[in-house]
Amino acid sequence: MPKPPSSLPIALTIAGSDSGGGAGIQADLKTFAALGVHGTSAITCLTAQNPARVSGIQAATTTMVRQQIEAVFAELPPAAVKTGMLFSSAIVRVVADFFRAENRPPLVVDPVMVATSGAVLLKPAALRALTEELLPLATLLTPNLPEAELLLGRKLVSVEDLRAAAAELHKRFGCAVLAKGGHLPGLREAVDIYRDAHEELLLSAPFVRGVGTHGTGCTYSAAVTAGLARGLSLRAAVIEAKDYITRAIAGSRRLGRHWGLDFSQR
Repeated sequence: MPKPPSSLPIALTIAGSDSGGGAGIQADLKTFAALGVHGTSAITCLTAQNPARVSGIQAATTTMVRQQIEAVFAELPPAAVKTGMLFSSAIVRVVADFFRAENRPPLVVDPVMVATSGAVLLKPAALRALTEELLPLATLLTPNLPEAELLLGRKLVSVEDLRAAAAELHKRFGCAVLAKGGHLPGLREAVDIYRDAHEELLLSAPFVRGVGTHGTGCTYSAAVTAGLARGLSLRAAVIEAKDYITRAIAGSRRLGRHWGLDFSQR
């Protein structure tokens, strides 16, 4: 007799849509699928976007953001959730209000603030809502170097600076931190620092030269979320995600005049 179908773990991404397909909701869902997780989504913003620029942003209403999240939890309860582009104070507060309830799944917060092209993806006024209302609810915070600098209000120029930043952010918000150092100057390897209440890990991998990296932050945090949805510990999920994003970058392929990550890497 044929075996009954097995169930897939479920993850939710609360983020913006990227019409170019390389970042945002699109990158998250591709990553979830590649790592054996059913992806669900709550779209916070439509963007007119490609690897070169963001030419338009239209935010969803807070009512619609809340309804999307509630619809997913009602019938497809996720085992892990991540946030990406939240854009406004009002949307940040909707997400935070929902996650204040008891028995919510692990929450990975990718504090998307500025696109690689320079477009502002989090309004300045929303930074306070993010730090005061959402980050204290997070399981993991995943800032890249510029985002960590904005959160801390100072420049970071070395691996030691990154270590100190991860420790300070962990102390300030009470969540684990994955501080990503790919923008640090003068390094031969892409160095990230993971910090929780018990340990610090230095995660490194050789730089892949000559390819673009649009969407890597979304993909990295989505990979962590997929690992959590499959029941991995946070530490194991972060280690797996570092390996996944490294191979996704190494397998990048040409998409017209640009590069795209190889999401099929396992």
